[in-house]
Amino acid sequence: MVTSPGAPADIDPLVRRMRPFGTTIFAEMSALAVRTGAVNLGQGFPDTDGPTVMLTAATEALRSGHNQYPPGPGIPALRTAVARNQQRFWGLDYDPETEVLITAGATEAITAAILALCEPGDEVVCFEPYYDSYAAAIALAGAVRRPVTLRPDGDGRYAFDPAALRAAVGPRTRLVLLNSPHNPTGKVFTVAELTTIAAICQEHDIWAVTDEVYEHLVFTDADTPHVPLATLPGMRDRTLRVSSAGKTFSCTGWKIGWASGPAALVNATARVKQFLTYVNGGPLQPAIAVALDLPDSYYTGLRQNMQTQRDQLVAGLSEAGFRVLVPEGTYFATADISALGGTDGIEFCLSLPERCGVVAVPTQVFYDEPDAGRLLVRFAFCKRPEVLAEAGRRLAGLRPAD
Repeated sequence: MVTSPGAPADIDPLVRRMRPFGTTIFAEMSALAVRTGAVNLGQGFPDTDGPTVMLTAATEALRSGHNQYPPGPGIPALRTAVARNQQRFWGLDYDPETEVLITAGATEAITAAILALCEPGDEVVCFEPYYDSYAAAIALAGAVRRPVTLRPDGDGRYAFDPAALRAAVGPRTRLVLLNSPHNPTGKVFTVAELTTIAAICQEHDIWAVTDEVYEHLVFTDADTPHVPLATLPGMRDRTLRVSSAGKTFSCTGWKIGWASGPAALVNATARVKQFLTYVNGGPLQPAIAVALDLPDSYYTGLRQNMQTQRDQLVAGLSEAGFRVLVPEGTYFATADISALGGTDGIEFCLSLPERCGVVAVPTQVFYDEPDAGRLLVRFAFCKRPEVLAEAGRRLAGLRPAD
């Protein structure tokens, strides 16, 4: 190998704190699906487009000159629509001028918030398993993650030990990062659990950042409806609430998200966001503003259709021999592979496309301690019924002969 003078050979130039992070598992498994022609139930993206009125609004915006930089915080129409939507569904009042920020998806909002709020060595409490970008964002800030493990009970409902949460909080704790409805488990945090989290935040004077991208995907058989942490007493002014359009309007590639909360938190996040993407999605922002004002029937239909798809996937997985931990929300289901002879989720998922032509994601990659999720894999059900039916047909070949 030829190297330029002075260039060290065989040395990874990546900073040490980011070296544990390779290609995201979602990209890895989606590439595997393409290579093998498998049904991709790994990555969480719908295979249908969003509402027609939204697509039409985006086309009109493209054609009418909305193609330059939008305002840094987002166009006023979208910030106002976000504020109006949160008041409509959750009773939360935010000033669209100072308390709403438009971002390049929820991931940027969370990353910018962590970079804005954490000094090197500060600690972030989060609930594992967790979406993989959380660990990377915490590492980028030079902060330290303190995981609290969600464990399934006999009924397949995930919960955390309040004592473990209290033990995770220390003098360097800067914030609690909460995802509810929760990816990958499909858990919806109960009011009692949220009350515990709120009490700890207030006792220790720490911030909360909440990832609520699945806020409109909670099913009718859930133990609890979705309750934003910011609605609890004392939490509105210490919570940065994050959501996005991708999951609610089936436009994950548009990457339009938002952060809302007290002006000080939003301003801090905006000051970092401006040096990440500066602005984003100029011609798409007017379309999301239109979509947010869709009638209640749209949101009800979205939830009902996704619950039907969940039930279809759960039935197919159960028929194939998996023990399914039925989700209360999101569009993911986790399943135990031990009844099929599986002992390691990563090995199981890597072999699955060849064995039956389906791709799933190993849940253990979402834990700090992989053994906690070694027997669990995640499947996405945000697919057309015929795709889920074909996946079920293929997975049925895994079932051991009686």
